[in-house]
Amino acid sequence: MARPGYLPGCDGDGQVTARAGRPTIAQRTCAALALVLLAAAIVAFVSGAVANWESTLATLAGLVVGVVAGWYVVSRSGAARVAALALAAGAAALLGLGLALAGISLLRAVLAVAFAAASVGFARVALHRGRGASVAAARAPAAPRPRHPVLIMNPRSGGGKAARFRLADECRARGIEPVVLEPGDDLLQLAEAAIAGGADAIGMAGGDGSQALVAAVAARHGIPPGTRNHFALDLGLDRDDVVGALDAFTDGIERRVDLAEVNGRVFVNNASLGLYAEVVQSPEYRDAKLKTAADILPRLLGPGATPADLQFTGPGGTEHRTAQLILVSNNAYQLDYIGGRGTRERLDRGTLGLVAASISGPAEAQRFVALEALGQVRRFPDWLEWQAPRFEVRSGGPLNVGIDGEAVVMDPPLRFTIRAGALRVLLPRHRLRASPAAAAVHLASRSVIADLAGIVAGRAGG
Repeated sequence: MARPGYLPGCDGDGQVTARAGRPTIAQRTCAALALVLLAAAIVAFVSGAVANWESTLATLAGLVVGVVAGWYVVSRSGAARVAALALAAGAAALLGLGLALAGISLLRAVLAVAFAAASVGFARVALHRGRGASVAAARAPAAPRPRHPVLIMNPRSGGGKAARFRLADECRARGIEPVVLEPGDDLLQLAEAAIAGGADAIGMAGGDGSQALVAAVAARHGIPPGTRNHFALDLGLDRDDVVGALDAFTDGIERRVDLAEVNGRVFVNNASLGLYAEVVQSPEYRDAKLKTAADILPRLLGPGATPADLQFTGPGGTEHRTAQLILVSNNAYQLDYIGGRGTRERLDRGTLGLVAASISGPAEAQRFVALEALGQVRRFPDWLEWQAPRFEVRSGGPLNVGIDGEAVVMDPPLRFTIRAGALRVLLPRHRLRASPAAAAVHLASRSVIADLAGIVAGRAGG
């Protein structure tokens, strides 16, 4: 019998795990042009300054800040994008004022701005890894087409997307057996029954918790799965293209990705303890996430709050007796917000992503919430972030744990491990892109000039 496989289904979030290859000739050319045009823009401004150096410096500052802000506008979302737009507007005003006072001719000014804009455009092409991921997927060898693919779907997940897109009918048209999860059904039994019935590829159209359960079954039997949730987002799937995800069964490529475990329970995304785990435990969480968090957090962080009994060993071997938040993930997140809004650049590094935060009082709680709302939670003073192949949390009693968004109570100690390359995943060849974390341009955390220079030299940038 053919080895069974797992297809990421149709209602969740994940990243493309293939390593970026060497840059193409076009990318190297664009990187070189980006550097040359940036230098040309600066030379045009400086050589055209005839009034005073102060106004010229203001003009250059407006140019540089505007370019950086523009990159954030095209590579970020939410509060970060709004802030970048405001900064770009301010930079434009500073640039205009500097041009008016510096005495630079209109022709030189237009040329310099054109050079700067072209530099940004070429750099975007050179550094944009999403395109590289798509090209790599198109060139990857095809995975063997499953003879008996099965897709399990939760009709209530994702606001009823399965019914809205007539997913069962689309499956039948492609020779895929649809299995609809009804109230009271045992998902694990359905998955095991599908494999026992001859399925050589199994998919799950549902939330992250459902994805993890079916992924565990698929990994145990060695079959590839598919997904369309947070896991799928990081794998490179378009979560708005529900039907397109089915192409993984008919024209798919295969990736090997990691799975994480806590005390033997598999998870594909993350497990949380402390604040987020307590919020997830609330019965109202599913229908009103933000309101539930707003109602519960004051009790957890207020003056009378009892420190959480969460003992662990942090980076460098330092022992910690408590934390208000612990997040353990299957590979590391680019985490600017808590509550599941981060994404992962890779799912095949064979390591756990670890985050812990200690919040000692109401003032620190307000600061933490403010930074989280701005997408700057990593700037919180008592924020720890590291990676390790295993991790343990100790406590004096049972612990509430949020595992892929599902509320669970577990007995300590909680032992987290990573299973490198444990899951074979089928992905649709022509519908892949990079995860948000992989496609983002990290101007604040690394030198884009160094990246461009590396691409020119033939090394993968970013």
